[in-house]
Amino acid sequence: MKLGLVGSGMIVQTVLEFIFEIDGIEVTSLYCRDPEKGRELTRNNDIVYYDDYDGFLKSDIDTVYIGISNYMHYEYTKRALLNGKSAIVEKSFTLNLDDAIELKELALKNNLYLFEAITNIHLPAFEQIKNQLKNLGDVRIVSCNYSQYSSRYDSFKQGIILPAFDKTKGGGALFDLNIYNIHFVVGLFSKPEKVHYYPNIEKGVDTSGVLILEYPGFKAVCIASKDTSAPIMSTIQGNKGSIQIQGPVSTLSDNYIQLNDQSKQALPSNNIHRMVPEFENFANIMNNNDYSSMTRLLQHTIDVMEVLEKAKLTGNLF
Repeated sequence: MKLGLVGSGMIVQTVLEFIFEIDGIEVTSLYCRDPEKGRELTRNNDIVYYDDYDGFLKSDIDTVYIGISNYMHYEYTKRALLNGKSAIVEKSFTLNLDDAIELKELALKNNLYLFEAITNIHLPAFEQIKNQLKNLGDVRIVSCNYSQYSSRYDSFKQGIILPAFDKTKGGGALFDLNIYNIHFVVGLFSKPEKVHYYPNIEKGVDTSGVLILEYPGFKAVCIASKDTSAPIMSTIQGNKGSIQIQGPVSTLSDNYIQLNDQSKQALPSNNIHRMVPEFENFANIMNNNDYSSMTRLLQHTIDVMEVLEKAKLTGNLF
């Protein structure tokens, strides 16, 4: 995979911390609109900086990593696909289901690879948790809480609307923190039968909210907050025991299973950078021409986008 990076923010800077160590990926170029940041990020790397996206797409890359604000994902991904480039798109994939489906169809039509960069479903710990579900008996309740007071919330209250709290740009709790909860639950249990979102709305955006996902026999509660803080944890409760996750489901770094007989066992945790497994998987899939695995992951993304679309509708976020 010859990879070109799009963006200069924190997430792209994070990718540059580990990407050179992954077998099967060669980073050759970077595009961003800020020449000063672009040149700074490429100064100590053997990467060509572009300040023109069209020129960037004409370079020798075969895959584009879209690491810019949510509201720009659709446009930049579509342009990449139309130029014959595969794409890795940061979460959240797009702002609406129709755009996500269009990108999916465009990729499949042109036999290109298209992935959403979401950490948790690629982590080894995720498979460990999935394998332990059979030991819980009948799952009855799932609860995920990702509440983290935003560093931008005080500015928001003063009327300074940054992208993190701009509904038109994919801001708010649903598309930011709750996206990890949704990927986690849908990844374990597939699409829910019903979706209900109960947001706390401030200045037109959901600063926090409770999402209810209804499955046959159990309910999943996904809580996300950018206007409060609370212990970040998740539980999967069955009639024979529970799995408990300390910390966000984006990292799955501290997990254990406890059965009704009070026996407790720690599950293997992740001792690598949280983003490494996803990029390793993307590289392996592309380098091995494993198109069926790509389409499976892409369908998972569409399933998550369907949940988000229903949540927006029930929460009056349109």
